[in-house]
Amino acid sequence: MSDWIVRLIEQSGYLGVAFLMFLETVFPPIPSELIMSIAGVAAGQGKLSLGWVIAAGTTGAMLGNILWYLAARALGIMRLKPIILRWGRWITMSWGDVLRAERWFAQHGTFFVFLGRMLPTVRSLVSVPAGLLKMSFRRFMLASTVGTAGWTALLAFAGFKLGENYTDIDALLGPASNAIMAVLVLGYVYRVWTHRDIDPDDVVSDAVGTDDGDRDATSL
Repeated sequence: MSDWIVRLIEQSGYLGVAFLMFLETVFPPIPSELIMSIAGVAAGQGKLSLGWVIAAGTTGAMLGNILWYLAARALGIMRLKPIILRWGRWITMSWGDVLRAERWFAQHGTFFVFLGRMLPTVRSLVSVPAGLLKMSFRRFMLASTVGTAGWTALLAFAGFKLGENYTDIDALLGPASNAIMAVLVLGYVYRVWTHRDIDPDDVVSDAVGTDDGDRDATSL
């Protein structure tokens, strides 16, 4: 894969960097670690400007981030409610979890998106909860842009300094990505094992909906 990335960056320059980072965001198996470090190497060789490499990588990644955000926001969490209620154990989520996530996201969503953009493996997925929970586009753009720019700058600068030894970056970050994936898998298994079929918040939300319906019927 690295040979293909090298050729595309050599032939297309900044446009190739932006395109690859867009693909990486939409299709996570394409590693940003490899893309930006190779672009950093090209900058170190004088073929590209480091500043423009970072700008191109950030722009491409942000286009992918916005695409996922808008798709998730258009879908909306309410359309997923029947699926969550029926398959909650395997999704490891109850409707009560969704209500709690909305409250938590209202207070901490900006930091969550910012931090998520700088974590391997999960960085491409952060846009989905932000869109589903209808985080304001302004806050999403601010947190995503700062986090994405920091991540791309770190990788590009590492490639710039390491030169042809850019594979050391993947050797360093690869285990970190695997560790995060292992934590996610273990977390999923734990959530399935401890999932409750009845969540207190589900009962409360249903009761509130029933009361509202009774009041509406009475008023008629």
